[in-house]
Amino acid sequence: MEDRQRSFTLMEEYLDYMLTIQGRSALTVKEYHYDLTLFFRYYLCFRKKTADPKKLDEADISGINEKILSEINLQDLYAFLSWMARERNAGNSNRARKVSALRSFFKYLSAKRGVIPTDPAAELESPRRVKRQPRYLSLDESKQLLAQPLKEEGPLAVRNHTILTLFLNCGLRLAELCSINLSDIREDTMTVMGKGGKERTIYLNSACVRAIEAYRQVRPKDNVKEPDALFISRQGNRISQSAVQRMIHQYILRAGLDPKRYSTHKLRHTAATLMYQYGEVDIRLLQHILGHSSVATTEIYTHLDNAQLHSAVDKNPLANEQPRKSSDNEN
Repeated sequence: MEDRQRSFTLMEEYLDYMLTIQGRSALTVKEYHYDLTLFFRYYLCFRKKTADPKKLDEADISGINEKILSEINLQDLYAFLSWMARERNAGNSNRARKVSALRSFFKYLSAKRGVIPTDPAAELESPRRVKRQPRYLSLDESKQLLAQPLKEEGPLAVRNHTILTLFLNCGLRLAELCSINLSDIREDTMTVMGKGGKERTIYLNSACVRAIEAYRQVRPKDNVKEPDALFISRQGNRISQSAVQRMIHQYILRAGLDPKRYSTHKLRHTAATLMYQYGEVDIRLLQHILGHSSVATTEIYTHLDNAQLHSAVDKNPLANEQPRKSSDNEN
């Protein structure tokens, strides 16, 4: 991401507000900065026509002021979304994120700062997202993946097995796993910091407790840069998200699974699905376990597999009805 100092003052204030007051993650702030920067470059090049469209990615938006902001209308916003779809092949999810950024920014300018008379994004509609069932590993595939580190020797193998165990049993996000500290763990519970700085307690089953204890015994203690970090890299640092992703990618390949279908985040999908299918977990409990702010987000995990669907049809009370036999008297 380019230096935020190339933005204009009101955008900087807004991004700081998101980070410090709303508690949004640094990644979300980074994404919103990119989306807003792209919109204002588009606006200067194609709506105001004060910048060269051929050099859109170099357009200087530092001169955006209250007068220019007050001139932006709903038509400009829809024109931007149309341009994104037409010229940049942006899908519904991509454009929906930009709608969120624009809505949030202009609401801040209107309601919090009072620098524009009306909010042009107040009636801005978001593209309808296609709801897809999440991909997940079956129970047998999950066991197959968990077995891969056990074929290796040494502390790293124990660490990697513990990481996979926590992913597949607790439904952690990647950032949550990498940020776990030793001080976060209390016997069979663990505290994690989720999205938006929301803290929640994870209850550890016996597999997780055993895996963590096994890793504690081989976890590096010398030359560790962050002594409280649970998972340590070869260099003595807290393990990075990219390192975890590479490791899991390799194990997915070794397990004979398709790395194009399965990724680190799919392990979270897998944990949620297994808990729902085999643990008879109530949707509200699953919402708390996964750290979702809305139960609507959790509902994507309540899909049913083919065996369950087949079983449900077989249990229909009309399933055993016999067809009427043809009579010899019928033509």
